[in-house]
Order: sequence, then C-alpha cells, then structure tokens
Amino acid sequence: MNFKFLTIVMLSVSFCFAQEASEKKRYTLDANQFYGSIMLHNPDISHLITSHPGGVILSYNRKTYGAEAWEELYNYPDLGFSFIYQNSNNSTLGDNYGLYAHYNFYFFRRNMQFRIGQGISYATNPYDKETNFRNNAYGSDLLSSTYLMLNYHRENILKGLGFKAGISIIHYSNANFRAPNTSTNTLAFNAGFVYDLDGGKEIEFIHREKEKLTEPLRYNFALRAGVNESDVIDSGQYGFAVLSAYADKRVGRKSALQLGTDVYFSNFLKELIRYQSIAFPENNVDADDDYKRVGVFAGHELFINEMSVISQFGYYVYYPFDFEGRTYLRVGLKRYFGDKVFGAVTLKSHGAKAEAVEFGIGIRL
Repeated sequence: MNFKFLTIVMLSVSFCFAQEASEKKRYTLDANQFYGSIMLHNPDISHLITSHPGGVILSYNRKTYGAEAWEELYNYPDLGFSFIYQNSNNSTLGDNYGLYAHYNFYFFRRNMQFRIGQGISYATNPYDKETNFRNNAYGSDLLSSTYLMLNYHRENILKGLGFKAGISIIHYSNANFRAPNTSTNTLAFNAGFVYDLDGGKEIEFIHREKEKLTEPLRYNFALRAGVNESDVIDSGQYGFAVLSAYADKRVGRKSALQLGTDVYFSNFLKELIRYQSIAFPENNVDADDDYKRVGVFAGHELFINEMSVISQFGYYVYYPFDFEGRTYLRVGLKRYFGDKVFGAVTLKSHGAKAEAVEFGIGIRL
C-alpha cells in the first residue's frame, strides 16, 4: 500500500532541526548496503519482478537528549536526512535516487532502532507509451517514497565506530499524480556501519517530572487540495478539493481521538464517469452521475512536537458513483504553526490503492 506514509512528506522533519535550544548535540553518520526482492503486492507488476534489487542507504543523524519535552516522551529519538540509491537490476524499471527526512526511534536499551523516512525519489526510466510501455509501476519520474528500517544497532564499539543490521522496506509511488501507478515495494536485508562524529563522547539525557495534559474538546476545519489522475492512462490530470470538519479529544500527552466528515470534489471522477458511460455501457453509468462524495470518519492523532501523525478510517455515506469501494483511509502529517493553525500533507487511499496526495491548511479551535 502507499502506506505510504504516506506521502506524507516527512521533509517537515527539517523544522525540528531549528530546535537548537540546548548545547547538547551529537551527530552520527551511517552507511548501509542492502539487497532484497520486490514484493508481489499486485499481479500487474509480475512481469517486472525478474531479479533482486540492491543499493545503498547513506544517513546523517542528530541525536536528542531532552532539550525539548517531546524528546524524552519518545525515548530520545534521532532526527536526520538520508539518501537512497536503488539499482533494480531491471532495465524496464530503471534505478531510483531518493532524498529523505527521517526519525530514528530506540527500544530495548537502545539496541534496537526503528526508522521511518519520507521523501522524494527520481526514477530514471518511468512509463512511456512509446519507449517504455511495460513499466506500469512508475507513471512519472518524480515519486513519493517511504522507507522503514528495523535494525540491531550498536554505536561506539571502537573509537566512535559501530555496527547495524536488519531489514528494510522501500516504497515508491506517485500516489496517482499520473497514471500508471502500480508502485513497488522492496523488502531487503541491510547491514552497515555507524560513525559518531564526536568520537563517541557520552552525553547525559535530561529527565523531567511527568506532567498530566488535559484539553477540552477541540474543533478542526481543513481545506485540502491537489492534482490526480484516474487509472485510465492519458485521461488527464485534474484538481480536487476536500472540505473536512471534525472534533478531537486529547486522551494523554501523545494522543487524540477524532470524529468528523469529509466532502470530496474530485474532478478526475467527472472524466472517469464520462469515459465509462461511453466505453462501458454495460456498467450502467450515466454521464450525468454526480462526482461528489461525502464521508464520515474516525481517526487518531499522534502528537510529537509541532508535528503530529494522523490516521483516519472513513466510510462514504453519499456515494453515487462506484470508485474503489465505500471505505477509505487517510494517513499523513500535520505541522502546527502556533496553537491553532496547521498545515498537512496526507495520503488518501482505498486499501492498498492510492487516490491522491492532499496538501491542506486548517485551524484547530
């Protein structure tokens, strides 16, 4: 799935690097080589799975020690940037070059590291109806890309040099910005080294007294927009807008529960309805069928610092045209500017099938 976190452009992590309130800083570099397989998440890409992709992951990390309260809350994660080169070993798919922002989270006495990264990747050989019609995975040269790593991680084994190894999943998709968009998911084993730029010096973590956080019911209003295309190749890219209203209630320092509604104005459906009414009369689609949809959803918001991660599950209560089923998912990131105004980048999908990346602004009252 474009689970895809989303596209959920975690390049917003860069805002966090501005938080230099403490002089306690430490930086590391790590380099990993990976080798794996493209997973068959969709039978339509079976002709593209002919060999094993490999590549490298290079990363720059800033460690946190509790200068901000959220750092202790999440067990002092790292913030960083990374670069991935993936050689698909398949001339039809080509290669991928990606730039990402990432978080590293630690578990089990900081011996296990979980990384989530989001960014943009360049595909060297995307779909072309004349020269590369077999590549139905990538419909554009610029792709949204998400990657996950779960590693055994040991720093400063010898003079600042450490070791890490584990598994990675790398996802490439353009989230239906342009068809085709079957996407790929690479499952790989990775291993490499981590080097402390300060030679392994120890810095103590800052600990604070736990504070209980309570908030009244809050009300959110958001406008989301973007551009997408149906799965019909060359059917055209169209703008869309989504109006959202929902209430949320904090249930702790990290979480809030949400309940609300969405109204969708998806112009690509206008063209798809017209196309199906002509090309597939047996589907009983009328060219005048309404393209608008209304959904209700329940969701969760995970607060980090000025950023939060949202996940929502919705159901269309107004659904005049059948497109990918009545249920939908939204996952993504919000970035707060002050106490009330926020920006958001979210991925809207139907199960494993992405519909669009949404760019939004909103207010939380």
